[in-house]
Formats: sequence, structure tokens, C-alpha cells
Amino acid sequence: MASFPLKIVTPDGVAFDGEVKSLSCRTICGQVELMARHIDYCTAVGMGEAHITTEDGAVRRAACMGGMLSMLGGQCRLLATTFEWADTIDTERVARSKARAEAILSRKDVDAHEIELAEARLKRALVRGSVAGNRNA
Repeated sequence: MASFPLKIVTPDGVAFDGEVKSLSCRTICGQVELMARHIDYCTAVGMGEAHITTEDGAVRRAACMGGMLSMLGGQCRLLATTFEWADTIDTERVARSKARAEAILSRKDVDAHEIELAEARLKRALVRGSVAGNRNA
């Protein structure tokens, strides 16, 4: 299987820069998988699990939330708001974040804006927890 160059960048810096066989991630329109010789493509990134298959066939998983994905001229760029490799996710922090969001959502005195923020925090925690739980998958 042919490979293509992939660069993953976050506000913290470069998360990955190398040749891959495929990239799969959640976009605002659903899950997409890009491979070598894919047509030019550009979309907004949603919130979910991403995984890349490296040239040696290894699969690396990550939690990916927000940003832009493009495949232009055979080169793929993922500009992610948040991108965390499965093996770097702090599961204790995930549990604390999930508990805080659930506590806010269980209160009766919460306004619509607070509910929206807590739901987003809960979804992020669930994605991160799922990816971290599947480290060896």
C-alpha cells in the first residue's frame, strides 16, 4: 500500500510529521479515512477518535477534537485544536473532568450556557476516556 506525507499540528506544536498509509478521523460530516492518491479534500474536524496507520503497519490512536483536515496535492495536514495520543492521556484527569461535568449537569440551577459547556466537557472526557481505554486495541 502506498504512503503519503501527514503533518498533524496543534497549538502546542507538531504532534506528528511523517509518512503514513492512512489517516482516519471524525469530521463534522462523519468518519473519514484518507489514503494515498486521495482526491483533494478539505473539511472541519469534529470530536472523536483518530488513528493513523504508519508505513510499518502499526496503528496509532488519538483523541482529536476540532480543527481542519486537508489533503491537497497528495499531502495531508491536520490542524487540530486538541490532539492527544492514547498513551499520553491521563485517565485520572479524564475521570475528574467527567465527574465535574456530570455534577454541573445534575444541578437544577444551571443556565443553558452552563449546560452547553458542561455537555461539551463531558463529551471530550468520554472521547478521551474511550481512546485511553483502547490503547492496545
